[in-house]
Amino acid sequence: MLPRISWLLSATLVAIATTHPVLAAQGTAADSAARADSARRVAAVRVTVTRTDAQADHAPWAVGVVTTEQLRGGRATLGVDEALSSVPGVVVSNRYNYSVDQRLSIRGAGSRANFGMRGVKVLLDGVPQSLPDGQSQLTNIDLGDISRVEVLRGSASSLYGNGSGGVIAFTTDLAASDPFATTLRTTAGSFGMRKWQSRTSGRTGNMVGSLSFSRTTVDGARQYSNADLRQLMAATDWSLANGVTLALRAALAETPEALNPGALTVAEYAKNRDSAAAINVARGASRAISQNQFSVRASHDDAVGRSWAATAYVVRRFVDNPLATTPSGASVATVGTYSTINRWVTGVRFDASQQLGAGKMAPRLAAGLDAQQSTDIRRNSRATGGHPRVATDTLLLFQDEIVTAVGPFAQLTWEPIQSLHLDVGSRWDQLRFEARDHFLGDKVDNSGARSMTAATGHLGVSWSLAARFSPYANWSSAFETPTTTELNARPDGAGGFNPDLGPQRVRTVEVGARGRAGPASYTLSVFESYADDAIIQYLATDGRSFFRNAGRTRHRGVELGVQWQIASWLTANGGWTEADYRFVRYIVPRGALADTLDGKYEAGVPARVVRVGVDARVAGATVSVDNTWSDAQFADDKNTQRVDGTGPGILNMRVSGTGGRGAVRWSPFVGVNNATNRAYVGAVTINGASGRVLEPAPLRNYYLGVELGWRAAR
Repeated sequence: MLPRISWLLSATLVAIATTHPVLAAQGTAADSAARADSARRVAAVRVTVTRTDAQADHAPWAVGVVTTEQLRGGRATLGVDEALSSVPGVVVSNRYNYSVDQRLSIRGAGSRANFGMRGVKVLLDGVPQSLPDGQSQLTNIDLGDISRVEVLRGSASSLYGNGSGGVIAFTTDLAASDPFATTLRTTAGSFGMRKWQSRTSGRTGNMVGSLSFSRTTVDGARQYSNADLRQLMAATDWSLANGVTLALRAALAETPEALNPGALTVAEYAKNRDSAAAINVARGASRAISQNQFSVRASHDDAVGRSWAATAYVVRRFVDNPLATTPSGASVATVGTYSTINRWVTGVRFDASQQLGAGKMAPRLAAGLDAQQSTDIRRNSRATGGHPRVATDTLLLFQDEIVTAVGPFAQLTWEPIQSLHLDVGSRWDQLRFEARDHFLGDKVDNSGARSMTAATGHLGVSWSLAARFSPYANWSSAFETPTTTELNARPDGAGGFNPDLGPQRVRTVEVGARGRAGPASYTLSVFESYADDAIIQYLATDGRSFFRNAGRTRHRGVELGVQWQIASWLTANGGWTEADYRFVRYIVPRGALADTLDGKYEAGVPARVVRVGVDARVAGATVSVDNTWSDAQFADDKNTQRVDGTGPGILNMRVSGTGGRGAVRWSPFVGVNNATNRAYVGAVTINGASGRVLEPAPLRNYYLGVELGWRAAR
């Protein structure tokens, strides 16, 4: 690892040196103007993911911003891997399986999730898409309706509470400058992919709003991987006469079908990498979702340094989930488990800040409270062919799972001198997990409750020495409880919560720098993080995972991001992530014996990910090319199942253009993914039973589309 870091730091210094204004002075006047404009735009970037309205260059955190063009320019807008692949430290493992979603990890947080997202806080217009137990989902997020994404990498529990190993904040596109505008975007591609999206926006007086609807259908790159997704988003911002802004959001999402092909063994992958696991097909493994979310947010900023915001929201979610999990009793090829969830989530967030004194240098105190409750009514039954349909398909589990979380926090920011920025914060969280067992067929009442508390904090400093070099450092702590899904996955098959599974606690130290040198900008981060009682998935069998607390894990890494405006028409960007994530202390019982895994690599995260991209604007068109190299990774804690990386890399290419006449605009685009037709594994199922760990990515595939727009004259 050390030779890699030394080489990387050397390469970073070379990259910074080669962008010195004297060396970069070649070029036309247009190039110079473009570079100057680019520098101004970078300097003006502000972020709120730090829970304050701050200039990105001054934040003592590793913060990245993804713009509208990076989100939608020539892209199919199907998954977050398209949006976040350029952010170092963020690894998105695409399973190409809409039944279990993509796995997203930030500095290793979230890497153990074999379905959904966890360990990463997700926000949409300031409304949490994460449950109080730390589980997150992207059901109500359509990248075609998002204008901006902010990413905070690092332990952020002192800002957002449980499971905040990193934060991703999505912002709905409400930049309507016309009285009325409407667009229709349609995309078609390989493997039966079809997506269309209509979006209408407008502005009148002190109100702006948008309405978006989309539908995506895919046949899938593998057998038994069809999916149908439908999303609707309505958003309105209204500036009231008293200076208060009222933001209303409504989001509806339906996934009536998402088949689950499952992971493959090495032998199955070698025989037919596009096949589905036979047990998943026989047992009808799939998922259907219906989710509605409504929120209201009021906010106010005044001229004397005071601000406040209050948010209330409610989420309703239904999940029908036929699993390939073998129920208790005799194993039959077609008999699995049918799981349903009926969920209510309610929550409120309060934020207020006050400048302590006069003048720009006065410190600012911010404080607030997050309160959230989720209630899941969970039922598990025996199922034949994916649904309970015969007399022997009986009820296995019926319980309510209630999680309540309350977290007050305080944060102080101060610039004692113009170039020095200090940030300190603390938070206290209390969570209560309660299970109410309604199934007494096993003659045992597994009702019970568990409470978990944690105090977390952070201390950060950044120093704006010069435009070329602005170092920063921070110390932070975090905690992460098991999710209800992890808690109720008891190896003995009983209901209630696993009494032996508890929270993990994390401490992180990070140093970094950011800056601009002539036409180039860069960010560099080096961090080390320790987790005690780390929650580790130690077994995945027939579609179900089980978890335990490991002794200690250590995460070390280096992240480098570079953007270079080579010419007025040519931009290059790159991201480099070095990861050394290991078990420091981890003993796995094995009957009367035990396996000592000290020093083993954590599964599911490659040791190195490098991405290089180029965007060229020629004759009214934009040509984008990017290549991503990923190192090998392990699929199990014992490091016996090594999964090869992507070799020379995965090459993607896109071409898009823009034209128009009068009030009508059109933007055609075409793209090819995996242009070199490389066979590789998109994701792994960690510790998969019977060697089922490989989730293949598709070979070369194409898409094309067009966006048509019309806007009313002002």
